[in-house]
Amino acid sequence: MAMVVSAKDSRKWHDAHATFYGDMEGGETMQGACGYGDLFQQGYGLATTALSTALFNDGLSCGACFEIVCVHDPQWCIPGAGSIVVTATNFCPPNYSKPSGNWCNPPLKHFDLSMPMFTKLAAYKAGIIPVRYRRVLCAKKGGVKFEIKGNRYWTLVQIYNVGGAGDVIAVKIKGSGKRWLAMSRNWGQNWQTGTVLTGQSLSFQVTTSDGKMVQFDNVTPTSWNFGQVYDGIKYF
Repeated sequence: MAMVVSAKDSRKWHDAHATFYGDMEGGETMQGACGYGDLFQQGYGLATTALSTALFNDGLSCGACFEIVCVHDPQWCIPGAGSIVVTATNFCPPNYSKPSGNWCNPPLKHFDLSMPMFTKLAAYKAGIIPVRYRRVLCAKKGGVKFEIKGNRYWTLVQIYNVGGAGDVIAVKIKGSGKRWLAMSRNWGQNWQTGTVLTGQSLSFQVTTSDGKMVQFDNVTPTSWNFGQVYDGIKYF
């Protein structure tokens, strides 16, 4: 039988469905609409999910963590499986040519899990299962990471390994001796500025969806390079 959600927790849980994509090795789950790269190198591994439009929030939900349980399906839910916790790293796109056959179409709430995560809850032959989910805090190891991309005239920063709420909603950047500049979100968790900052050490202020802001001072040396990853040391 499936895990039972207690009455005490019923207000926190929401109904959805889940499928899986990729294989047990997770090769097809790398990259994706959140802008992350090799999920193993970045610390997410295979505990990941793609979100439907109703949950993706145009990419602002990238990095958020969800606890998911299989429910109401005695044929496929693994007895005593408990719950899984996954990080949102990708988007499950709608298919309007199949209005009744695509679980990622709005307004449906849907998780397209990595295969290893799906099979912790149900047999892979199930294909699709009813689930309940809730937002939970993300537990990440080490500091927040900043990967700097772009060119001399346009700096793009990918932010990952964010704990706590997990989903970043605002970023500011400051070159040494300069004022704080608000960055705009390019896509997923990639943030950009057109201000030239080469030759300066870079600091960041990162705010997550729960309103918590952490300031990361002098994340890079003055000799930083595009394509490099820098450890913010601090964490949420």
